[in-house]
Amino acid sequence: MKNHITQKLNELQATAICGNDITSSCLYVSALTIGYAGQYAWISLLIVAFVLLLFRKIYGEVVGALPLNGGAYNVLLNTSTKRIASFAAILTVLSYMTTAVISATEAMHYLHTIFSGINILLAAAIVLVLFTLLAIIGIGESAIVAVCIFIIHLVTLILLVVFSGFFIFSNGLETFHLNWELPLNSKGILYTLFLGFSAAMLGISGFESSANFVEEQKAGVFPKTLRNMWAIVSFFNPVIALLLIAVIPIAELGEHKESLLSYLGHTTGGEWLAWLISIDAVLVLCGAVLTSFVGVSGLLKRMTLDRILPNYFLKENNRGSNYRIIITFLILCISVMLVTRGRLESLAGVYTFSFLAVMALFGIGNLLLKIKRRKLPRPEKAKGIAVVVAIAFIILGFAGNIILNREAFQTFINYLIPAVLFVLIMLNRSLLIQTMVDILEYFYEPIRKFAIISNRYLRKVQNKIHSQEFVFFTKGDDVAILNKVMQYVQNNETTRKLKIVNVRLIEECNESLKKDLEVLDRAYPEIHIEFIEIDGVFGPDLIDELSLEWKIPKNFMFIASPGDKFSYRVSELGGVRLIM
Repeated sequence: MKNHITQKLNELQATAICGNDITSSCLYVSALTIGYAGQYAWISLLIVAFVLLLFRKIYGEVVGALPLNGGAYNVLLNTSTKRIASFAAILTVLSYMTTAVISATEAMHYLHTIFSGINILLAAAIVLVLFTLLAIIGIGESAIVAVCIFIIHLVTLILLVVFSGFFIFSNGLETFHLNWELPLNSKGILYTLFLGFSAAMLGISGFESSANFVEEQKAGVFPKTLRNMWAIVSFFNPVIALLLIAVIPIAELGEHKESLLSYLGHTTGGEWLAWLISIDAVLVLCGAVLTSFVGVSGLLKRMTLDRILPNYFLKENNRGSNYRIIITFLILCISVMLVTRGRLESLAGVYTFSFLAVMALFGIGNLLLKIKRRKLPRPEKAKGIAVVVAIAFIILGFAGNIILNREAFQTFINYLIPAVLFVLIMLNRSLLIQTMVDILEYFYEPIRKFAIISNRYLRKVQNKIHSQEFVFFTKGDDVAILNKVMQYVQNNETTRKLKIVNVRLIEECNESLKKDLEVLDRAYPEIHIEFIEIDGVFGPDLIDELSLEWKIPKNFMFIASPGDKFSYRVSELGGVRLIM
């Protein structure tokens, strides 16, 4: 693998990349929430802001302890099994895929209001291709574009709020009072707020993005991106909802729901403000497309390194971009767009349920981290009760969205099942290959020539899968801990080779450890154990040296969870995984 010197992202660049996704929700989430909660929409949006505040701590603790790309996938990989982690990864990829398609299509809908002659689907496909090229060029160049879009978007939202405020100051609160007196939902205010909250959860989609490219950010930047995203949506979403209620009669909102903020701008500031908001919508929605490409690149590269996806995707260009991942993602996006013909309703179901499930799994990952990795150092901690409350709110929002749109939930399931099947095939490919070999040998005589060629090829593939060596660094652990290591490798990896390495400062007697390993060697005959003793100091330099010498990637090296006195952060070990 080539080493590339890449510039790490600063606070503004990282915030812009993930912020364009979450702040693009300001264009539609207020209108959507008002549709279900009416004049109380701003309260539902404030509840969402509270949930997001809880998740700031949750994400801060997890990524602070395990600052590696992958988000929910990363934390579950280090606290549970590879299968559960892979499920989280599938949901994240589905979320990114639908985000890219929805954002590109919706951006072209806004552009259509300015240039009515464009073909929306064709234009959306061109947008996806353009941002594919930008992602292939590199994350540094992508960040420059993201920052420009982000600043324009914030300026536009500030102008909208200021002009709407002047309009209310000049014209009074008569419209607000009329809207406030409208009758409630027949099921009462709590049910009304529940429906509004469920719809408003779309306003936090994108909050998980920063965790998927944390390795590309400078030290200390990640928690600042969480703070910035939370502050922006917690202010603009409720405020814009209040302004809409104060300026436009709720009865009129339905006919302008596709471009409601443009209509608000036209009402309060005139034609120029409506035009500016439309242009801004095109730009920031395109920025959300860029976020999808950046986020999915980091996640899929991590999954490929962990052998969930084929090594084919690891090929890099001279800028260090995994262009095969990016091009494959483009193909998936365009295929989804063609299958759904750009119908936002079909895509929105996959989008909403995917990211809500990812948020819930991240919260569960946080709880597992507290239980299984108590000694792992972390810069901040979320209280256990706060994590449980946050997960409960997400489950509530998930259930509410099923009530709001059962058809969308069915669409989500239809996309989820084939994605899960693909990953299950990859995780169990060794077993499947062996099954195919057995079948061919059973029917050997009728298809003799075909069986010989096929078996030779399948065994070659199987040997390649089994030949990948893994490493576990031991401190001379007792046999119970080493047994758990063997169980993890057997249940989660396809390897048949494991190096158990003991790094010692002075020449120690390891006779008891050797005897334990002899017992394990007999207990797990399908795994070849090689015991290696090294005199030296365990740390990043030794890991680098051994990785190069043995040609074993660092993410195929394991350690038990370190304690508070451990000299290094997990991020400094270059991707070494925690399995105990």
